[in-house]
Amino acid sequence: MSLFSDNIRYLRAERKISQEKLAESLGITRGRYVKYEDGTSEAPYEILKSISYFYHISIDLLLSVDVRKVPMDELLKLEDNRLLLPITVDKYGESFIEVVPHKAKAGYLTGYADPEFIESLQHISLPFLGSGKFRGFPVEGDSMPPHEDGSIIVGRYVENLGGVVDGKTYIFITKDEGIVYKRLNKNKKNVLMVESDNSFYPPYEVKASDILEIWEYKCNIGLSDRKQEVSETESVKEMFLELKREINELKNR
Repeated sequence: MSLFSDNIRYLRAERKISQEKLAESLGITRGRYVKYEDGTSEAPYEILKSISYFYHISIDLLLSVDVRKVPMDELLKLEDNRLLLPITVDKYGESFIEVVPHKAKAGYLTGYADPEFIESLQHISLPFLGSGKFRGFPVEGDSMPPHEDGSIIVGRYVENLGGVVDGKTYIFITKDEGIVYKRLNKNKKNVLMVESDNSFYPPYEVKASDILEIWEYKCNIGLSDRKQEVSETESVKEMFLELKREINELKNR
């Protein structure tokens, strides 16, 4: 038996549906379906997708989480049966924000689909953010000033690539690089060009197929009150503007 077998048997029992009726809904024979439920055969992708749509639950959860332990009424349901995100609320009904600390950053790639992992994260509440699903991620390095190492970036969950906008900053959860916070430079078909605000770091491409999650920047939680220094680029820009003003003054004399 497998976790998937246990899950589909449990879900069918909860719905009080016979194996024959479910198989008919999936467009397969009862004999074929029974093999998936008793674990003697693995379901191909198309069947997984059909079962996912039938129960309105993501394939991630069907394969990797014991759904008997998941409070289904407390999950955020996204379009197209994408990953279901656990939601916890305070006594006033405001959504809590899960914060991924530095020590849990490495584990997020394997735990982002696990409600128990998400539940174990620290929670904060920021009612001024309004509606949406929010999560906090740690910042490392100096690639995105003025956000410093140790700061937390709070992002709003973006449901699809069509929701991203050039010029805005996002937390990208990718298979290869994990958690990265970058500015979107150019949104191409199936590829995103991202860049750091620190010009020392070159821009690079991220394949859409490599992206697990996208969170749009909403606010920053940091400890430093250091005055932001004027960048070299801004200094040069100011120098040229001043020179232009002086030239115009000479022309008007």
